[in-house]
Amino acid sequence: MDGKYVERKIINIMVSRKRHILKTISWRIIGTIDTFLLSWLITGSWKIGLSIGGVEVVTKMILYYLHERVWYKFSNFGINPKNKNKK
Repeated sequence: MDGKYVERKIINIMVSRKRHILKTISWRIIGTIDTFLLSWLITGSWKIGLSIGGVEVVTKMILYYLHERVWYKFSNFGINPKNKNKK
């Protein structure tokens, strides 16, 4: 089991940036659709909703990516490696 954990950890390090970028893009798609719909409902104009969604998509994608990298680099919260002494 210990070797399996080490192998997985190495793989995560090698693909981490690609994974973070993909998560950033997929989350931004969801977030931008939400922003567009809320802006449209509040203003009554789909054009204004689209422009608000278009502006925030870039800034929030960058902020999310940086946030994800900071968590990855500086936090082990919620990560519990298996203890080889436990059964």
